[in-house]
Amino acid sequence: MNRPNRPNRASRPARPARPARPARPVRIGPRAAVTLVLVTLIGIAAFGWPLLADRRSGLAHAQDAPWLFAALLPLLVAVVVATIADNGMDAKAVAMLGVLAAVGAALRPLGAGTAGLEPMFFLMVLSARVLGPGFGFVLGSVTMFASALLTGGVGPWMPFQMLALGWFALGAGLLPGSERIRGRAELLMLAAYGFAGSFAYGTVMNLQGWVLLQGRDEGVSFHPGEPVAANLVRFAAYCLTTSVGWDLGRAALTVVLTLTLGATLLKALRRATRRAAFDAPVSFDPGAGIEREPALRKGTNGSGG
Repeated sequence: MNRPNRPNRASRPARPARPARPARPVRIGPRAAVTLVLVTLIGIAAFGWPLLADRRSGLAHAQDAPWLFAALLPLLVAVVVATIADNGMDAKAVAMLGVLAAVGAALRPLGAGTAGLEPMFFLMVLSARVLGPGFGFVLGSVTMFASALLTGGVGPWMPFQMLALGWFALGAGLLPGSERIRGRAELLMLAAYGFAGSFAYGTVMNLQGWVLLQGRDEGVSFHPGEPVAANLVRFAAYCLTTSVGWDLGRAALTVVLTLTLGATLLKALRRATRRAAFDAPVSFDPGAGIEREPALRKGTNGSGG
């Protein structure tokens, strides 16, 4: 039986090589952006309301922390769900979130309690730089939550730490030039942000603990009901006298790790992001099954006779 002439596969023209995909961050859609704004507003209110409270209120962060935690967890879930709904986060992004959060949580015990050294901060900077601000905010909050469970650091301060680290990573994701700035210039920019952001994180967390110091030291303690300007002067004195050394240790370690390990980690994160292709639409190749037809015909002919 004469078999039809089959085209030689070697003679077919090779498909042109696809250009390398750039490493795209996880996109923030409108619903995710609204949820992030809502979380930020609630966080600002939670940190700053004692400055506006009346002297007779008698409230402190020890009482409002459970309420903040109860509001924060659903809102974090809402950020993830909104990002998924906006087609910005898929199963691959959620898996990467879990891996990076686990690594960050494992890094925290390596320096906790030693002059403010916290190596997980540099990971937050680099991850948010590659994967975007929304991903960075969720990563920072989840990492702090996981590390608190790992180190036994669960307390009234934990939801405030989750918010503060989320903002820290969010700022890293908002840095300019994500597709233009590369090499040494990018590392210097990230190191500078890590240095300044480490002090900002410490200052924000000081605000949470400072309002608990009422009447202990007239020069640095919080005086509920007094003018905001007067309390802010005391707060500045409190930060200078109690936490500058700890914040400096955190900032210095973040700079050193960013400059020494940043290039390697950025390359690895961008390679993983390109392969994950978070922004790639699902498509089907209409010619994917054409080459199988001759084999099917051969099997049919052979079985028939």
